[in-house]
Amino acid sequence: MSIDWADLRLFLDVARLGGLSAATTTTGLSAATLGRRVTALEKQVGEPLFQRSHSGYALTHAGEELLRRAEDVEAAMTSLTRWRDGTLGDRVVRISAGSWTTEFLARHIGEIWHVSDPFRIEFVTAYDKVDIGRRNADIGVRSERPIEPNLAGRLTGKVAHAIYSGRQLINGVEAGLFVGVTGEAANVKMARWMMAHHGDRIGVRGNDSHSVRELVAAGAGLTVLPCFAGDSDPRLVRVAPPIPDLMSEQWLVSHQDERHSREVRTLLERLAGLFKTHAPLFTGEGRNRP
Repeated sequence: MSIDWADLRLFLDVARLGGLSAATTTTGLSAATLGRRVTALEKQVGEPLFQRSHSGYALTHAGEELLRRAEDVEAAMTSLTRWRDGTLGDRVVRISAGSWTTEFLARHIGEIWHVSDPFRIEFVTAYDKVDIGRRNADIGVRSERPIEPNLAGRLTGKVAHAIYSGRQLINGVEAGLFVGVTGEAANVKMARWMMAHHGDRIGVRGNDSHSVRELVAAGAGLTVLPCFAGDSDPRLVRVAPPIPDLMSEQWLVSHQDERHSREVRTLLERLAGLFKTHAPLFTGEGRNRP
């Protein structure tokens, strides 16, 4: 039996993200196409790899066995790719972060990367942790200290969250309604807090953070945002002080074996400097503009 590496990569995404819908973002394929590829892989293996339910895809025993072997293949392929990049081109450093942090870094790309650098940057936007230990990213921006034994962490500050509305008090804002979040984005802490405290007043929902922001800016209702995202958007206004329950830490995470490499070390220092410069924006104490 010969299994194609492309099929294994799709399997890894579905397995790690727990379903087809979440994996559409990382793979660029539709849920229907992913479903057909997974079914074809199961036929090739000769056993079901997932238990399918409304809540997602759970690995079967055979799926867990394949996951372990697929991760070994992935690590080998990553090593091969880096060897190739080292001889044929610049090193690619992958930075994993949530959607708001990725957007912030994109706005300040000139402060963390220059065309003369001997490396390139690839952003990996995800709501869940990307496995740095398996080299799925080189640097992660996380809200918690890493507990994995092979990872190193550096605390860069804190992140505040608050309730925001559009500047025009119309439509949902007038009625005191909230804009909620569905799908993968609903699993983040601020979305869960909003559901727990204002779930009975949600009038409109979006399935990604940026669509929620556009709805709020258009007056559809209130929502909870990180202060560095809400305060940076001139269309939004903070309507209450930061929420104490949602104050979180911000950590730069890297693999123990990689953090001393020139490329990763350089980016870690630049990222730490960027977050330090904009610390008041992240803690909700300043209304910096990009």
